[in-house]
Order: sequence, then C-alpha cells, then structure tokens
Amino acid sequence: MSVECEKVGGINLSQGVCDVPAPEPVLLGAAEALKTGKNSYTRHDGVTELRRAIARKLSDFNGIQADPESEIVVASGSTGAFYCACLALLEPGDEVIIFEPYYGYHVQTLLAVGAVPRYVRMQPPDWEFKEADIEAAVTPRTRGILINTPANPCGKVFSEAELKYLASLAQRHDFWLFTDEIYEYITYDGLRHLSPAAIPGAAERTITISGLSKTFSITGWRIGYLACEQRAAEMIGYMSDLVYVCPPAPLQYGTARGIMELGSDYYDELREDLRAKRDAICTALDEGGMAPYKPAGAYYVLADISRLPGDSSKEKAMWLLEKSGVACVPGEAFFHEATDGKNLARFCYAKPNEALHEACSRLAGLKKILR
Repeated sequence: MSVECEKVGGINLSQGVCDVPAPEPVLLGAAEALKTGKNSYTRHDGVTELRRAIARKLSDFNGIQADPESEIVVASGSTGAFYCACLALLEPGDEVIIFEPYYGYHVQTLLAVGAVPRYVRMQPPDWEFKEADIEAAVTPRTRGILINTPANPCGKVFSEAELKYLASLAQRHDFWLFTDEIYEYITYDGLRHLSPAAIPGAAERTITISGLSKTFSITGWRIGYLACEQRAAEMIGYMSDLVYVCPPAPLQYGTARGIMELGSDYYDELREDLRAKRDAICTALDEGGMAPYKPAGAYYVLADISRLPGDSSKEKAMWLLEKSGVACVPGEAFFHEATDGKNLARFCYAKPNEALHEACSRLAGLKKILR
C-alpha cells in the first residue's frame, strides 16, 4: 500500500512509519558517535552504554530487573530480536499461540523458523479473548505464546488479570512468554502498560522484547533489544551475532543517550500528542462512514469499511486510495483466513499534524460519496 500510495502522491496512513522528527538528544548522540569514530563492530549483544541504559529503563519503567552484562541483548530491531529468540528457543514443528488480529511479521517469523502458529481470535470492540479458546489452542507441542501489548493493529492493552492468567498458563504447561512491547509508552485514557515479566513468577520464562523505534521515531535505525534469563540470552545472543553481527554502532550510542537524557515529560507529551491524533482520526472515520474501533494504545486504528465498494478489504482499500488519496492496510493482512478481515482496514496516525489533518478532511468527506 505504501508503493501504491507513492504512485498517486497520496497520504500514507498504511505502513507504521513515524514521520515526525526524532528527539534532539538521540540525533546528537549518534552524530557525536560518528564524529568520534565509533564505526567498528560492537559487542554482539550491544555497546555497554546502551545495555546499561536499557537495564535502568527496564527497572524504572517496566519493573524488570535485568543484568546488563548477561541478560540483555541489543538486536536489529524488535523484529530481529524476536527472530533470533525463535531461532534459539524453538524447533521446527513447535507451536506458538498468537492472537489475531495479529502483526504479520510475527506470523511470518514463526513460519520462517518452521514453527506453527496456533490462532486465538480476539473480539471487538475491546478485543477480548476467551480463556476457553486459549486452553483449546494448547497442545503437547506448544512452546510459547506471543503477547503484543499494546497491540498492532488493534491497539489492545492487555490487563493485569489477562497477563496473570497467561503467565499461569505458561507455568502450568511449561512454555515461553514471548512479548512485543514496542508501543509500551503509548497508552491512553489512564491505562498503563504492564510488562508480562513483571507478573510475579513470570520473569524466568518471559522473553521481553522492545525497542525505541516508535518512541523516538527512528524506525529506520533498527535498534531493538530483549531481556531474559541468562541461559536464554546467551543462546539468543549467539543467533543475533550469526544473523546480524551487531546493530549499527553510532545509532546504538544515539539511542542510549536518548534513554538516559529524555525524562517523563517527553513521554507524556508523546502520549498526549498521539491521543489527540487518535481522537481526530476516529472522528473523521466515523463521519466518513467507517466506524472505528477506538484503540487503547499504540498508534493504529482498525475501522469497519464494510460500506466501501469491493469484494475484499484489498479492493476496498484500493477504492479508498483512488477516491481520497489516503492509503490504509487491508484487514486481511491481520488474519490467517483472509475473509475474516474483509471489512476491516488499519490506519496509522503517527503523522505530522498537517498531513494528518488533510487525511482526516478527506476521510470525513467520503460521507458525500457513501450516502
């Protein structure tokens, strides 16, 4: 959809690309590292400054204690961290439970290592799941469950009760909790992010995965990380070294500086800015005849596009691009059976105010066509 959007010079609300500037300390840290010649390979698990910064951040924000010398691995983005964790901890044929609507890279990563996704459906408007469905998905081959909170594409923020249940299930059946917490700082309406590893008794079986790509608007830098118990971290570090060697050295230093220097005001302003953008696009979608499922976190909104012409979500998304010049992601991208997402589309609102305002105006204007 990004390619199709570029062809027509449209407004790209499809791919989760942050088009807002990165924070000054992050840029200055990377620039200083470049100027001082930090251009060589780093330790396979990341530079000391970044691992220590991550350890402090995990303690202060997530309530997770991780030794920066042995329990943290800096990887090539959170996607790369998940891939290396799967390479290290899963065998072909192992099953991993995944919630849908899902983020496609999670599923494709599992398939790439020969693992088998087992799907559990979440239901709108609050994207709740049934414990009975989870229990039914567990088999003797289950080796893990993927928890994406806040979630892409639906914006679900898993509750403490839900996480306690999933942690107890993992303990009962002896499998891993893989997390994707890349949107951890982006929650709304008084909700707070809770890391699964902070649940009592869950830390030893949790692979906590995150990064600063979204928080610092540096998606192209590919700086992610994971934290877990030492033996798993060692194996995952070997895989990260084999596949990526190391993330770009100067960018690691820039990210470390951002973590250390940016205070709570930065994250509060980020959250408030995105809340306002969420409310704006949800209002525009509603006015345009595409009822939104208001997200509790992250910076995407799923909307009901059943009123748009077309037999599939892809056809509907292409119609929308043609008529409004606004690109979205067809809902079929988030379900293992394409027909399940035929009336959904995902819109990313992490955009500069001017571009988002214009997109909202165009979306709201569709009401004239869809009457």
